[in-house]
Amino acid sequence: MTPQQSIEAFMGQSWKRVLAWAEEQGAPLPEGFRRRYLDTMFAAFKEELRPVPGIAAALDAITLPNCVASSASVEKMRVTLGQTGLWDRFEGRIFSATEVEHGKPAPDLFLHAAASMGWEPADCAVVEDSPAGVAAGLSAGMTVFGYAGTTPAALLDGARVFTDMADLPALLQPPS
Repeated sequence: MTPQQSIEAFMGQSWKRVLAWAEEQGAPLPEGFRRRYLDTMFAAFKEELRPVPGIAAALDAITLPNCVASSASVEKMRVTLGQTGLWDRFEGRIFSATEVEHGKPAPDLFLHAAASMGWEPADCAVVEDSPAGVAAGLSAGMTVFGYAGTTPAALLDGARVFTDMADLPALLQPPS
């Protein structure tokens, strides 16, 4: 599988999905693979990972309650959100697919996050950059915004697509 095929197959999905795919191929991952994968990825993140341009200003301008609901493990989010300076903004409001039975594209994670935050799904908005996440948000009955900063807009079918984080605060405002 090429890196591009891997992104297309697994972006926005849980590690459980990766394991299931390997089993379906008749090639279960070798012992210790996940740890080696994470260590390599975290080292690359330390050198290369940067926040999405404009995300800090967008978050500063958003006055609505918010959280992170990710397919990633809490360990991975601690690294990614920490490296990008976003962990403290969401601490205590971070939800992982490891907390639910079915990860994205199932709605479980978003429904769990909404319930934990005390919100009805229909009153929630999801900001996603993966096809699996868009499908999960739509299945949860939430309004879905698709960030096409690195993901082609055509892959975010069903979402209201935007390409600049500076646009996000206005998109989240209720119609007047």
